[in-house]
Amino acid sequence: MKIVILESLGISDEEFNLITKPLADSGHELVVYNDGKTDDETLKVRVKDADILVLANTPLSGEVIDEAGRLKYISVAFTGYNHIDLEKCKEKGIKVSNAAGYSTNSVAELTFGLITALLRNIVPLDGVTREGGTKNGYRQIDLNGKTLGILGTGDIGSAVAKLGLAYGCHVIAYNRSVNTELIEKGVEYKSLDEVLKTSDIVTLHIPLTDETKNLIDKDKLALMKTSSYLINTAIGPVVDNGALAEALHNGTIAGAGLDRVDMEPPVPVDYPILHAPNTVLVPHVGFATDEAMVRRAKITFNNIIKWEKGKQENTVI
Repeated sequence: MKIVILESLGISDEEFNLITKPLADSGHELVVYNDGKTDDETLKVRVKDADILVLANTPLSGEVIDEAGRLKYISVAFTGYNHIDLEKCKEKGIKVSNAAGYSTNSVAELTFGLITALLRNIVPLDGVTREGGTKNGYRQIDLNGKTLGILGTGDIGSAVAKLGLAYGCHVIAYNRSVNTELIEKGVEYKSLDEVLKTSDIVTLHIPLTDETKNLIDKDKLALMKTSSYLINTAIGPVVDNGALAEALHNGTIAGAGLDRVDMEPPVPVDYPILHAPNTVLVPHVGFATDEAMVRRAKITFNNIIKWEKGKQENTVI
């Protein structure tokens, strides 16, 4: 079968060849595109004869899928899959798997990197130090003893909760269902509004759905303490980023650390959150550690092997 990889998976050629060797040895043809082209007209040509597609966050429209007359299976090298027309896949009987879990610890670790950067003013103090200055005028705040509020206790949120407990935080959480393991470790589940009202740090680990889009809006931000911080390493549109920028300018909350905004980088220079005070912003890097990229590739190509054997894993549809 012809396996078409539509984008770079962020690993070395040596790692790629090692991971894909079982597929190549069994007679599959692997075609790799690393030029970053994602427009529909280019993709239509590239998917035309594919039996299997591999992609990460390249958008895959129904029009492109329609051109893939032989397509049977898509292995998504990403946790999310809302960039793929799943209704079209269902219509055409195409199976889809994702790479669930590859970046759980990577994203959890970045969450605490953003928290620490804000509490210790690391970013501005780097500039101050290089200019011969001192810490004067910059607060330094402990994480130990703070109330850490987690919205969403799936795999990543649960990992964040465990790290928060290790830091000595009082960890509270909001989720549609409770995780008994976390409760046994000391996590308390509360309502969304109670988490927002009582937390020193609120960190988001929820998926984007119709219900969660702009969940954190002007009214929800107003519930938070003026001394509190918002962290988003989940997905941008769960926050009304315009309202967040306004809240930061107004002092409604103390600061924000963001790995995600409303769009993938590059972000336009006039985007309001770029000009808000007390922010630490990074360009969607939570998932992108060297180790996570290798884990992702292993899961992605193992998905293909399992699907071929009639034992589909990490099933989306």
